[in-house]
Amino acid sequence: MTREAGEVTVGQERLRVPVGRDAARWRTREPARTVLFVVHNVTSATRLLDVLPLFDDALDVQTLATCTGSSPFLAGVPELLDAAGLPVVPWEQAKELAARGAVDLAVAASYGGELHAFQGKLAILSHGIGYNKRLATPDTGHRTPDTGRGEWEPGGEDGIAPVFGTDPAWVLHEGRPLAAATVLSHPEQLDRLRRDCPEAAATAVLAGDPCFDRMLALHRRRPALRRAFGAGDGRRLVVLNSTWGRASLLGSDTFPVLLRELTETFPVDEYRLCAVLHPNIWYGHGPGQVRAWLRRAADAGLTPVDPLGPWRQAVAAADCVIGDHGSVTYYAAALGVPVLLGAFAQRDLDPASPVAALGRAAPRLRPDAPLRPQVDAVIDGHVPGRYDAFAAAATSDPGASAGLLRSLFHSMLDLPEPVRPARPRPLLPEDTGTPHLTVPVRVLTTVRVPAEGLPEIAVIRFADPAAEPDAPEAEDAHTAVDAWTGDEGRLSLADVVLDDGRSGEAAGPRAAELLMEHPYAGLAAVRTGRGRCLIRGREGTVLELAALPRPDGFADPCDPFAYASAAYAWWTGGRPLAALVDAGVMTVVTGAVRHQVTVRAAPAG
Repeated sequence: MTREAGEVTVGQERLRVPVGRDAARWRTREPARTVLFVVHNVTSATRLLDVLPLFDDALDVQTLATCTGSSPFLAGVPELLDAAGLPVVPWEQAKELAARGAVDLAVAASYGGELHAFQGKLAILSHGIGYNKRLATPDTGHRTPDTGRGEWEPGGEDGIAPVFGTDPAWVLHEGRPLAAATVLSHPEQLDRLRRDCPEAAATAVLAGDPCFDRMLALHRRRPALRRAFGAGDGRRLVVLNSTWGRASLLGSDTFPVLLRELTETFPVDEYRLCAVLHPNIWYGHGPGQVRAWLRRAADAGLTPVDPLGPWRQAVAAADCVIGDHGSVTYYAAALGVPVLLGAFAQRDLDPASPVAALGRAAPRLRPDAPLRPQVDAVIDGHVPGRYDAFAAAATSDPGASAGLLRSLFHSMLDLPEPVRPARPRPLLPEDTGTPHLTVPVRVLTTVRVPAEGLPEIAVIRFADPAAEPDAPEAEDAHTAVDAWTGDEGRLSLADVVLDDGRSGEAAGPRAAELLMEHPYAGLAAVRTGRGRCLIRGREGTVLELAALPRPDGFADPCDPFAYASAAYAWWTGGRPLAALVDAGVMTVVTGAVRHQVTVRAAPAG
């Protein structure tokens, strides 16, 4: 196979160990069987990594990996395989090993490339929620779904593109099934395989969905996940999800407006925003380009989740997923998470597929209406059990896929299974940290001084809105700007100047320095820890603000700069900052959450 200059290649050097004609001289342990994971791109590789642990404790099995080289999305594959620690066999050598009977089982998670080299010893899994998309077969010698353009094109009989994964154009080679075992996650997929390609039906094996099983386990740990994403304090976690292609959410004309509205009109202390994008977006356009597209949104508080990062954790923890016709949005609905469809390529799908059914059932985003009320309505109006039918269609055996797949693989290898039960590796909460806002923040405040009780200040913060936010209940407004922002013009006019402590200088001197550098600012704040900051007023008062533990025992993850804005609103209302010290504690209200914040004087130096 030839490649154009500049293309990514995977596994260029032939392996001598643990395979190769003289490998027996160098191996420490002589395996009874060899298993080859056939990777097409990062998308399929992530599914293969779900099942790799099924060979743990199998001391008589040597696992290898290879890459077909047939996908346009090869970027990221070398790094992923390197992190997995598997020996990588060049594709030509892998075919040679198969030809001389040195591969006992090949496992793939996509159709594409010269898979017929492994005919008779090949198990194929889907790399998403079963097989749903229509995709015209490419006119190349190395079939791969990724050469489609992500949108329907005329093809096949009657001008309709075939269904990827069930049509003979994809699953047969010279009239025979490519796979010895076509792994399906639900009987409805078997029904459609029998409809489209009865010749391959005898190879079908129902073995559930290993990815969904891992997400089901996550869903039971939802409170810990939400804390890891900074949504454990009553904030709503909204996940923006897009598959790849022009018909996807990111490929739509509405996406730029949607992204701006998410970051500008959703109060930063009431919503936590994440983006989960298909690996073909990341590696097709380049991670640097994707981060550049999302940089302004990231500066305003949105967290892009790396394709090899905790995307499943984000979906399981979400209050709402704004998505499209990709598998991730379906997984969200199957977990019972409210979904709002920002795009949906119904014509690209098999009408009989569960994903097409979700498109008919889930609410659609209205581009001509404000976004925040739509998201709130989807969350508040969600009825538990609404998507139970989609959960039932996701897997034939919830929680049992690991055992079923391990039994299948060991049967194909003609080896006994390990004694211990098969278990998927758990997905752990990964702390994504508090988003650091480097864009100017518009802060609306209302100060309440009850006759008896603690001072109370309501704070609503918006990340650099294009227009003044509409909050009739607010009494005053100011602008808080990070000292390291790129918007020097707004920084010079900031009312409150913020520093996250990155300079390494002590907080007190740094706050004094900020006020000297920015003579129009009335207050400077320096973050000193989680839920803590030091503030210095223009008149010289220095205070330490720190969140008290919540009643449920968890530390308050709210951005402490919200507390600094509350203190500024108190001071601009004609009240001395020292009065907060007398009270000892102030209540800062963000949305429906009340934060108890201690206030104590700090040395002026």
